[in-house]
Amino acid sequence: MIGIRGRQIHSFHHGNRQAFWLITSLLGLLLTMPPLARADVPEKLAFRVGKVVTMDDEDRVLNNAIVLVCGGKIEKIGTIKDLPIPDGYTLIDRPDHWLVPGLVEAHDHAVGSSSDLHDYVYLTNPGLRTTSALVPESENLKRARAGGVTTALMLPGSGNNLSGFGTLTKLAGDTVDKMLIRAPGCVKIAQAGNPERYWYGVSRCFMYYNLRQTLQKALAYHQKWERYEAGETAEKPEFDLFWDDFRAVFRRDIIALVHTQWYQVVMSSVDMLAKKLHMRIVLGHATFEAYKTAPLVIEQQDIYTCNGPRQIHFDQHQRKIMGNAARWWQGGVRKLGINTDAPVVPQEELPFQAAMACHYGWHPYPALRGITRIAAETLMLEDRVGSIVVGRDADLGLWTGDPIDPRSACELTVINGQIVYDAAKKREF
Repeated sequence: MIGIRGRQIHSFHHGNRQAFWLITSLLGLLLTMPPLARADVPEKLAFRVGKVVTMDDEDRVLNNAIVLVCGGKIEKIGTIKDLPIPDGYTLIDRPDHWLVPGLVEAHDHAVGSSSDLHDYVYLTNPGLRTTSALVPESENLKRARAGGVTTALMLPGSGNNLSGFGTLTKLAGDTVDKMLIRAPGCVKIAQAGNPERYWYGVSRCFMYYNLRQTLQKALAYHQKWERYEAGETAEKPEFDLFWDDFRAVFRRDIIALVHTQWYQVVMSSVDMLAKKLHMRIVLGHATFEAYKTAPLVIEQQDIYTCNGPRQIHFDQHQRKIMGNAARWWQGGVRKLGINTDAPVVPQEELPFQAAMACHYGWHPYPALRGITRIAAETLMLEDRVGSIVVGRDADLGLWTGDPIDPRSACELTVINGQIVYDAAKKREF
């Protein structure tokens, strides 16, 4: 028994020495290896392409161009002959492709759980927030990225007059924090249409009254804090979470996205919300014959129009089918974008909606601008997205041609400098 025990002890110590040397060798190997790239750190990318549509302040379009991406931002832009590609960059060489800014969807209900975005409890629900309804890496997001969409405003539903606050998101990230751009990103208002079916039905007169009195309460709360912060009153107001996010609306730090369509309703939105309450409003949808209000919108100067998802309207007065975007444009409105109202129309069909607008009389370059730069301005994000400008977020789409041409396809989508869709690996469409 003693001999057997001795052999067991010897074998145990011998095994320990082997394990010790194995662990030591592995540690030495790891210490001498170059550091591994973290999965969440964007790599350095160099795009060498046939055309870059920058959507910058000069509306530059560069042929045979290079765009360098580093640290999730646009680093440099130039032509092939003027801008060398440094060492350490992954080259994406597509001499026949277009590189455009990532598309921006300014009216979206599909970034989060749809069932969690439709809480039709009261006609106005100012206490609701959509951030908790975000769904990272959902199938909807993946399909949207395959269509070149990189940024979206996720909205609560439109079945009531005021349905809460929306959330500005990137369409990438495995957590809500990684997706988040700004919360709240807007207050969502719906004028006519869906809210008229609220419960047993309400008239537009009552909707206007109810909405006005809700916003006036929010404004009164904001004004109390303004007077206190300016030193005009000594008594500190009581904090109220129900109303506090409205302060950003009345400071004009975030927009009021208004589901508004018929021209009578658009007139009321412009008068009540923009003129009298001094909110920065966006006319979401703006369909049917809403384009007849173009002179009022231009006079107000600071209103953005986001048309869709209907692109045509049969005008019974002129007995003609009208292109909605084209009529807004003909009326002189230049702050004009397009939306899908996803999932009414899938997010990935945003460029197709712009193409439809062109088929019915709009123009391709303003249409592409309407789903990139103008959409970013609509959401007050033009300092980050919507254009290919040095220092801005590297949100890009690599297309086989003009995205407004339905024959073109998105081959590569980049968000914050990371490739999030590559058709060469797995084509979605």
